[in-house]
Amino acid sequence: MSSSLAADLKQRLSAAAGAAAPRPEGRVGEVVGLGIGVRGLTAAVNELLTIETSVGQLPAQVIAVQRDGVTVMPLGATAGVAAGDPVRRTGDQLRIPAGYAMMDRIIDPLGRPIDGKSKPSGAQWVPVENSAPNPLLRRRVENALPTGVRAIDTLIPVGAGQRVGIMAGSGVGKSTLLGMAVRGTVAPVRVVALVGERGREVREFIEDTLDAESRSRTVLVVATADDPALLRVTAAFTATRIAEWFRDQGEDVLLVVDSVTRTAMAQREVALAAGEPPATRGYPASVFAMLPRLLERSGPGQNGSITALYTVLVEGDDLQDPIGDTVRGILDGHVVLSRDLATAGHFPSIDVLESVSRVERAILSEEDRQLALTLRRLMASWRDVRELVEVGAYVQGSDPVADAAIRLRPAIDNFLRQRPDEAIAVQQSWTELAGLLQVKR
Repeated sequence: MSSSLAADLKQRLSAAAGAAAPRPEGRVGEVVGLGIGVRGLTAAVNELLTIETSVGQLPAQVIAVQRDGVTVMPLGATAGVAAGDPVRRTGDQLRIPAGYAMMDRIIDPLGRPIDGKSKPSGAQWVPVENSAPNPLLRRRVENALPTGVRAIDTLIPVGAGQRVGIMAGSGVGKSTLLGMAVRGTVAPVRVVALVGERGREVREFIEDTLDAESRSRTVLVVATADDPALLRVTAAFTATRIAEWFRDQGEDVLLVVDSVTRTAMAQREVALAAGEPPATRGYPASVFAMLPRLLERSGPGQNGSITALYTVLVEGDDLQDPIGDTVRGILDGHVVLSRDLATAGHFPSIDVLESVSRVERAILSEEDRQLALTLRRLMASWRDVRELVEVGAYVQGSDPVADAAIRLRPAIDNFLRQRPDEAIAVQQSWTELAGLLQVKR
């Protein structure tokens, strides 16, 4: 018998033995809230299980382990689940498709296409769970990654591999700013996760916010507000894993997650269903353990990089809320959007003085950095004397910097404004800033 025939026979016998072996099986004990208790089955945390319901198979993931069973959360609706339904192990964790075949595709957090197209062919199926790169093997953030947004590229510059939070309350233009960055970036690959969005806004984001050229280089992962909590948590990790695949190929990727707050809120639902006690403002401790596990996976690698933009929906415009404060401490900078600017019709409504880029020294030339610092000083001076000017109490000539800030205020406002459909080349932005400050370049 040839070696190839022997190997084929051995493989067939192994498959037959596996099929004949008894499959571990448990039973649904109870369904309480979002969690399903399974009795008589031993499984590991994050393992995928299959629940055989009266309406078909329901995938579920283990979220807690007890002595006599496990607690799982379904990756779908619980309708039809009844006590006594059989539950079987799959022996695997969640895997999703990644690769160049995913470009210009829209998928759910499980990797299933929702754009009406067939399953992506040629994609590589990879586990969602992954570890962050070794910190000593990461490249340094040394090169700017233009976004096409003038206020960001000059005053809050983003570097290739930087992680930036966009902090704001609701309705001040976060999604619009993200769309501007996705369209205007020079990154060849974009991965966008829409977590907990209204179903209406998904199509608007695709058709209005993204143009055809941007869509052709974008992978979109969507979990709407009515999806189960575990799916909403998984959406951010699925998008991150797809971005990691491209980074491992040496690509520079722009990863957008909108929003981290909704991801944290979904994780809160999962943790409470697992029996974890609430802590800070109702958020269990696992939420604050999940955030660095998610956010640290982006950034530069040995070859490519993941430049990440994470939106943070702060409660009542309070930047000190638990999620906003935790995220700000992990990331490499943050862009704060102002409701006062938004209500005054100033878009993008970026509060430059409250925004910070922690890599600007590494990615800007000294000449450009001095231009940005000069503009910041003028804006800070205007903030200090604004009330005096408005009531007519400021005396012209008492402060040369304030005088310049008052004189240039209309030009500065015009420089910081930008239409949503407008992408400005970074060199043009610096030239306009130098002209505003009357500095020769």
